[in-house]
Order: sequence, then structure tokens, then C-alpha cells
Amino acid sequence: MKALLLALLVLGGTAQATQLEIHLNGGQRNWSSGELLSHPQARDIEIDEDVSYKRPMRYRAVPISVLLDGVSAGDHLQAVALDGFAAELPAATLLAREGAKAWLAIEDPQNPWPPLAKGKPSAGPFYLVWTDPAASQIGPEQWPFQVARIRQLAAVEQRFPALLPAADASAEVQAGFAAYQKNCMACHRLNGAGDAEFGPDLNIPHNPTEYFTGEFLHQYIRDPQSLRRWPQGRMPGFSEQTLSAMELEQLIGYLQHMAQRKITR
Repeated sequence: MKALLLALLVLGGTAQATQLEIHLNGGQRNWSSGELLSHPQARDIEIDEDVSYKRPMRYRAVPISVLLDGVSAGDHLQAVALDGFAAELPAATLLAREGAKAWLAIEDPQNPWPPLAKGKPSAGPFYLVWTDPAASQIGPEQWPFQVARIRQLAAVEQRFPALLPAADASAEVQAGFAAYQKNCMACHRLNGAGDAEFGPDLNIPHNPTEYFTGEFLHQYIRDPQSLRRWPQGRMPGFSEQTLSAMELEQLIGYLQHMAQRKITR
């Protein structure tokens, strides 16, 4: 079913999932677009700088926290999109009452959102958006659109030990691992580990630190199209506001470290 929905989206069809699956430890609940639009806590919200549309947007949305019954701040969640994008999301961020606030925006079939680009579908039917994202340093990979399901999972470290740095790795490499989880893992696997079905593996067969020389890897992460310009390119650039110079160095340090820890299957 997922493959069929994705095929329709790729072909430019208008059919989209109208059911959101939420898998929590306490069980599964499916929400229809209609149920969510009429939810008692649904309201109209304004997003000043929408990450996907690159302009202000207005949505009918519910606080994501009201859909996460039984989830606590120490838990871990993942939002999976129709195209295989899989955003790792600490529950503490989604449940926070101060700082950035997470909302599930619901596309009204009677009043559809605009396409993300020419020939592309919209961000619907479900889109995780944030008000005041800068207050909690919410990155662009934490704005998954075309969300099909949200599920409660064990932490990344438990699910994917192949991603872990060596036990004696420096604090900078450990910080780079955290930057990888926040900014890269939604699209990429590494050592075959991860749930994303979107971008290439970042260690197998070769790590980008092995073929990008000098400052080219820095440039590629900041502005991918400046090095590889092609219409289907989907990797976003990571500005200093999203990924500071220090965080970028830590991320590259983690990748360099993992280039020496290849795991093939």
C-alpha cells in the first residue's frame, strides 16, 4: 500500500494518504484527516518561516502532544514520510510546554495546500510544523512533511549500534554523532544502519570524507547545488543558523571517525 501511494505521488497524482498511523507502546491509533480537523484542540496557526514552503503559511493544526498519550519526555519517536524520510524526534522536544511548540498540520481535502514546487505534491496530508522553532534550535530535518505514521521506538543508540563511535572517541566526535542524528539520519543510513529510505549510505561503500577533498565537503553540506547542480537534487543546504561552524566540524569529525569503522554485511 505504501509503495502504491508513493508511486502516485511520484507520478504527480493527487491521491494521498488520509490516515495517520500512530504506533505507541500502548497500542496503535489511526486518525483520519476529518477526525483531526474536527479535534477539540484543533486551531488555526501561523508559521512565519515555513521550512518547506519558504514563506509564511497558515494551517489548521493540533498540538502533537495531544496525540501522544502515555509518552514521556524520556521516550523517542520517529515520523516516517511517504517517500521514506524518517525523522528521529526526542519526545521531550515534542512534549515541551516552553520554547518551540510542535504541531501536526492537517491538509483539508476541500481546501488543499499548494504544491511544494512545480510538478510536486503538497506537504500534506500531514505535516509536522513548529512555532518559535529557534527557541529550541529546531532544524529543518525536524519538519517532516507528507507524514504517514509516527511511532515510538527505542533510542537510536539501542536500535543501531553500527552508528556508534568507538567507546574512547573524543567529545567532539560524540557531539558529531548527535549532529548526525539531528541533521542527516532522516535521509541517510550509515553502515547500513537506520530507517531512512531516501538518500545514499554515508559509509558504504565510501564515506564522503574519502572522496571530498579540502573544503569541498564543507561547501557541499552548506550548498549542495553549488557542487552538483541537477534538477532532481533534494538535499537541502545547511546554513550556519541551522548547523553552526563548530557543529559542522564536529559532524565531519564523526564521519571521518566512522570511515575507519566500516561494517559490511
